[in-house]
Amino acid sequence: MQELTFTRRATVIGGLQIGVGVLLAARMAYISVAENERYKLLSESNRVNLTLVPPRRGWLIDRNGKPIANNKTDFRIDIIPDRLRDRKKTVATLANLLALDAEELERINKELEQASSFQPVQVATGLDSEQYAAVSVRLPDMPGVSPRQGFSRNYPSGPAIGHLVGYVGIASSEDYKENPDPILITPGYKIGKDGLEKIFEGRLQGKPGAKRVEVTARGKIVRELNTRPDVPGKPLQLTLDIDLQEYAARRLGPESGSVVVLDCLSGDILTMTSMPSFDPNSFSDGIGVTEYGMLREDDHVPLLDKSLKSLFPPGSTVKPMVALSFLEAGLDPDETVNCNGGLQVGNRRFRCWKRGGHGRVDMAKGIYQSCDVYFYYFAQKIGINPIALMANRLGLGQKYPLPVLSQFYGTVPDPAWLRKKYDREWQAYDTVNTTIGQGYMLVNPTQLAVMAARIATGKKIVPRLIMDKKKTPIETLNLDPEHLLYVQKAMSDVVNGPGTAGRARLPIEDVKMAGKTGTAQVVNLDFGRGGQDVAWKYRDHGLFICFAPYDNPRYAAAVVIEHGGGSGAAYPVARDVLTFLYDREKAMDILTGMEKSWGGTIQERMDIKMAAYRARKNAEKAAAENPVPAKPAATEAATDAATDAATDADAGE
Repeated sequence: MQELTFTRRATVIGGLQIGVGVLLAARMAYISVAENERYKLLSESNRVNLTLVPPRRGWLIDRNGKPIANNKTDFRIDIIPDRLRDRKKTVATLANLLALDAEELERINKELEQASSFQPVQVATGLDSEQYAAVSVRLPDMPGVSPRQGFSRNYPSGPAIGHLVGYVGIASSEDYKENPDPILITPGYKIGKDGLEKIFEGRLQGKPGAKRVEVTARGKIVRELNTRPDVPGKPLQLTLDIDLQEYAARRLGPESGSVVVLDCLSGDILTMTSMPSFDPNSFSDGIGVTEYGMLREDDHVPLLDKSLKSLFPPGSTVKPMVALSFLEAGLDPDETVNCNGGLQVGNRRFRCWKRGGHGRVDMAKGIYQSCDVYFYYFAQKIGINPIALMANRLGLGQKYPLPVLSQFYGTVPDPAWLRKKYDREWQAYDTVNTTIGQGYMLVNPTQLAVMAARIATGKKIVPRLIMDKKKTPIETLNLDPEHLLYVQKAMSDVVNGPGTAGRARLPIEDVKMAGKTGTAQVVNLDFGRGGQDVAWKYRDHGLFICFAPYDNPRYAAAVVIEHGGGSGAAYPVARDVLTFLYDREKAMDILTGMEKSWGGTIQERMDIKMAAYRARKNAEKAAAENPVPAKPAATEAATDAATDAATDADAGE
């Protein structure tokens, strides 16, 4: 009986074993045959690591082929948040290896907290080979740390082209949501964030390469298998003369303002400078909190492009334009008015800038002596509409087809605009204000340069920023050539005759410059005229428009010095910038002496400013962390009593 039971049990167990064996064999057969390809790929994936190689961005070059933005070889370290195991320890190790300061550590920790799991956080760029090697050999102990050797964006002219070119930066989580391309989360890859870098992103970005490397189970690289090179982005040629752009930026010195120079033959923008500015290299490398704070708090607003986005009353620079409207309306230029320092309009007396008056004034004298009364008087006779039409015809109040993110096109007021904007009728004092470039009239510096170019040529010059070999005929403005000659001669007399800008004469033989000064009032006359003796923000703006040579215009320019105190701050800048176009050595000699008195070059002054700002912030932080203890009330009372007693004793002696 026992033998029979044993045999039955052995049969059951044996059957189960056979069943299990069959199942295992079937599973092994299924894995090895049916899922062979899948597991082969997984195995290959564990053995081979495929990484994308960020492409080199296309260069930005000037009209002569000089680099405005290029790429430099770069050793960098990033952190991939979702691969980190011990964030605190890893960051501390990197800080020790790379000698990161407290501000950098604060930025890295803040970005790690805010970053999406896939978004790389930049630790450091521009490392030397020793720092790079020191991190690389410790990678097995620091999962999530990604050392890279690649290229980073470089702007050789620094702050001189910050507003125009913009900068590049790491793609944000919003960028990745819009375009979930793996290259966006590849360490070292950056996209255009502002300016031309952003507008021409599609052209400049290029195509990524790829690298296959064999790795161990812990991710250590064994050998490189093969590499597919990246395809660099296409270069973009601008109309700028980068040497002129740098010179204009340096010549503005410590002032806040803009210089715009156009080629009268084509409309090419040779320089569009706005200062103070920021260094795009700082943004490209990852700007620090302190540097960004300094830029944000500066009352000269270095983050704002003043060439296209700052609006100013044009002041007397519009008088040649207004004179053209008078001539077209039939006013005889020899007709005169007596200027005794002001003109009564309604119940208010409008003053001329020259309180003693200009005496008898015709149109030419009205321009070269900038007599306000002449324009007050005849503007009321002609009316505002011909003036507003001429302003629009010469480019004011217009938006130009430029590849920029935004531009402010200002205001050319007329009765219809005023009715729509403020629901009131146009009055004589509105005409009087507008005819000298005050009141509601607002322009940007680029519009002033276009107005100068159109007066110089009589053609509809349209500014352009991208080089185009196709020659497009420029339309005529259909202005009477005699009217143009009359106004151009008066503008020449502003500089070369009995005008208001004799110091603007070019130090170039046989080249005469024609121009027009402008001083735009910022505060009411009751407060003060706004010269150098009041706070910076209350000073008048200084403006100047010009073209040269006077008898065969090739260049037109506009200079605006924000709160410069008057036109005397603007026309010396225009003189030196145009001198640079004819004689660079002579212009540089002038500039070198000036920079010594200003405290050095742009970069040297920015470094000094940064050091002072950092010191102030550190002092404020230390004061906040260690406040001076308040004097206890009892101690204070005892001290006061002792002081009183001592005082009484002294009085008694």
